[in-house]
Amino acid sequence: MKILSPAKINLFLQITGKRQNGYHDLFTLMCCISLYDTVSLSFGTKHTTVSCNNTEVPEDKSNLAVRAANLFFKTLHKNEGVKIGLEKKIPVAAGLGGGSSNAASVLLGLNRYYGQPLSQDKLMSMGLSIGTDIPFFIFRKPAIVSGIGEKLEAYEGLKPFQILLVCPKFAVSTKEIYKNLNLELTNCNEKLKDIIFKKKIFDIKKHLCNDLKNVTASICPDVNKAKETLLSYGAIGALMSGSGPAVFGIFPDFNKALIAYNAILNKHNWSVFQAEILI
Repeated sequence: MKILSPAKINLFLQITGKRQNGYHDLFTLMCCISLYDTVSLSFGTKHTTVSCNNTEVPEDKSNLAVRAANLFFKTLHKNEGVKIGLEKKIPVAAGLGGGSSNAASVLLGLNRYYGQPLSQDKLMSMGLSIGTDIPFFIFRKPAIVSGIGEKLEAYEGLKPFQILLVCPKFAVSTKEIYKNLNLELTNCNEKLKDIIFKKKIFDIKKHLCNDLKNVTASICPDVNKAKETLLSYGAIGALMSGSGPAVFGIFPDFNKALIAYNAILNKHNWSVFQAEILI
């Protein structure tokens, strides 16, 4: 079984508080984009294993996809395993949710193979116990996500915008970024007031906002440079996704995004991807 496993971007990301257990409460608009890893599942094995074409990805029990598979079999009381193959195209540790997407794809694939024994809500609950982005990737629709990632509400105010994704070659630890966040210095609250209370259509020029951006940019200056570059090549707006350092630009049409893609790819030592928002 082969499953396409999409990346995500955060069109806004507001950090609203910190819990006693160390998790942060957030308010974010998440959507998948057409940049995919491929997850392969091979059945008929007793133990779960994983192999990957990217050496940055662990091939042991710490891999989120392995943890997802093991939890699935434990929940169904099955003494079985699955061979997982990961063909990575989504940059690792870039704020694009690749590992969480892979884990969600494993849960969805196993559930399909075994005849849908678990509901979407159950899969999302299982996913949350492994990683806070996993419920969104099981939901697989644009959503306003709150709490620590467990509260999802479908969001229909998006268009299939053209996206240009720029990834500086700098791995970021999400845990370290949150650890260094000063909640008193976050700035998304004013920008997002009307979308919170009135459920307005997403406004690129008004609502793009990420409370983690300044923290990541302080250790990876390419975040600000990538944003300025995207805007200079015609992006309507640009923002870092998640904890970064990946930065996306939103373009009015495919051709303008393609022109910018070619220009940026030839000028900078960044990974560049052209995609669109999946709605």
